[in-house]
Amino acid sequence: MNPVTLTIDRRSISASPLLSILEAARQNGIDIPTLCYHEALPSKGSCWLCIVEIKGQNRFIPACNTRVSEGMIIETRNPELHAMRRQNLERLIEQHCGDCVGPCELSCPAGCNIPGFVAAIATGRDRDALSIIRESIPLPGILGRVCPAPCEEACRRHGVDDPVSICALKRFAADINPAGLEAPLPERAPATGKRVAIVGAGPAGLTAAWFLLLSGHEVTVIDSHDRPGGMMRYGIPRFRLPDEVIDADIEPIVRMGASFRLSTVFGRDTDWTRLKEEHDALFVSIGASRAARLDIEGEERPEVVSGIEFLQEVASGHSRKPGRSVIVIGGGNTAIDAARTALRLGAESVTIMYRRGRNEMPANHLEIDEAVAEGVELRLLSAPVEIVSSAEGIELRAIAMQLGAPDSSGRRRPEPVKGSEFVMTADTVITATGQYVEIPVSAASGIGTEPNGSIRVDAGTLQTEVPEIFAGGDCVTGSGLAIEAVRQGKLAALSIDRFLTGLPLANPTPVFNSSYGERDKAPRQFYERALPAQRVPVPELPAAVRRRSFQEAVTGYGPEEARNEARRCMQCRCRAVDDCRLRDLATEFNLTPFAESEVHDDFSIESRGTIRFEREKCVDCGICVRTLEAGGMSEALDESILAESCPTGAISGKRG
Repeated sequence: MNPVTLTIDRRSISASPLLSILEAARQNGIDIPTLCYHEALPSKGSCWLCIVEIKGQNRFIPACNTRVSEGMIIETRNPELHAMRRQNLERLIEQHCGDCVGPCELSCPAGCNIPGFVAAIATGRDRDALSIIRESIPLPGILGRVCPAPCEEACRRHGVDDPVSICALKRFAADINPAGLEAPLPERAPATGKRVAIVGAGPAGLTAAWFLLLSGHEVTVIDSHDRPGGMMRYGIPRFRLPDEVIDADIEPIVRMGASFRLSTVFGRDTDWTRLKEEHDALFVSIGASRAARLDIEGEERPEVVSGIEFLQEVASGHSRKPGRSVIVIGGGNTAIDAARTALRLGAESVTIMYRRGRNEMPANHLEIDEAVAEGVELRLLSAPVEIVSSAEGIELRAIAMQLGAPDSSGRRRPEPVKGSEFVMTADTVITATGQYVEIPVSAASGIGTEPNGSIRVDAGTLQTEVPEIFAGGDCVTGSGLAIEAVRQGKLAALSIDRFLTGLPLANPTPVFNSSYGERDKAPRQFYERALPAQRVPVPELPAAVRRRSFQEAVTGYGPEEARNEARRCMQCRCRAVDDCRLRDLATEFNLTPFAESEVHDDFSIESRGTIRFEREKCVDCGICVRTLEAGGMSEALDESILAESCPTGAISGKRG
């Protein structure tokens, strides 16, 4: 049969008259969106996403089941077609109900595939779990200990009983893989010949190093300390984060090829002018290692020390004796760490003074609970006024506070209560009211700074006003969470890689994520699938033992405990999330998920053989029905074919 000649998007092509417009277009490299088409099945045109316009006829027809003919002039993309496809896609999305990715991973700043690594632990695939974590978080042992776990707050298990202990499972995956059984390193891309200098060996810098190495670049990490780790090593006490854990997380980065220049102060021992002789880009990730002042009389006394200085001295092996009585001023993690460290150095009485209430304390609430259990006293709604000498050491003169109207942070502003002054005595006062970054801007001449002293960057790329210089972590955000620093290190590595390879740094289109709805408001039947199961407690040393020991306080899960806890995960993440045509199209058309309701009368998740069927993810494309019809409804039909051909994840295979 002779081919016909037609025009598609102003291109003249020849095609067999037996082909559909969609097939002819594909054979000539022209993409037309579709959900319901399958090359091995007869087409029905049910999704109406492949509509095209036949010029001169004012006709819009589905390309999948319309055959080509001589002289056709077809347009596959124009504003009117775009609007019609978007409308049809919105109709399909409105019918579609399910989580693309779990609320836990959406809440994780680093975007960790939490359901994936938890499922691996549940089935005993511990090395796989570690590899999955390292796809987004190269510091699993560290983050498994110090992350405040926003993922657990978002866990849908709240709708049944208690959230999954995600951080404890992350720690388990790191700890259960000792050096001899280390998960294999991911393969690096071919060498690019490009070199990147990173200033700061904290979580942002180390994360950037990991992902830049994966991209094939050479990396040199510069740090002022004699060991890498930044504030994770010098600002977090060893009973929370042992040295060997930090070393174990950094060792794979070294094996990947990173070089380290330690005991090197940026701005004194080197600067960008010297570094750019051997490097093509710079990432500044200096940590917040300077303590904020109290701005009260007496804080310069020798008995007063900042929490950062106090913890750094202990980490460096040069700790001072705090005396019998210690007062710590502040409510963040540094204050809690300093108070617990003072107990371990022999203090008999440790009091934390904070100007707001316990619920307003910014510290990790689990750490607050542990401090109180160890004997730390909380003196809340109190603020220091002056520090003076006394016969018993020093006196801290303070005043009671009350909470007034919200301030710029959204928290209620503490206000002094007139006539409520009081005095406390102590041998040592530790101040921990905030930290800031001291940036040697002259060392990277030309970069701009914000009024608060942080480096000015493009929020989407972390590029500074000097094109080859990027910045992230505390020096951009101020003192923040390690997991947020990991996110910024990952983003910086992506931007630097694009910069070095000549690609635009433009922000990518946000990926579409369907959702069951708010955390506790998924369909009732979704929660009913899970049997109540008590959260497995994370083992720790008794409070009486740990308050005098620098041994790690939380000992972590063993294999059986980890498996039992991992099995509590409800696996909200769609099994087809990485191969979902509906999600890809929704992303391409920049759609917004529809708000879901808890009322879903027809909701069901059913399993049969090697597959499961989620009715409310189905958009009635008809591929499964046509597959069964083509196979004669045979029981011998390979069920995996149904899962592989489903464009929405409504039919999926068993999870490994």
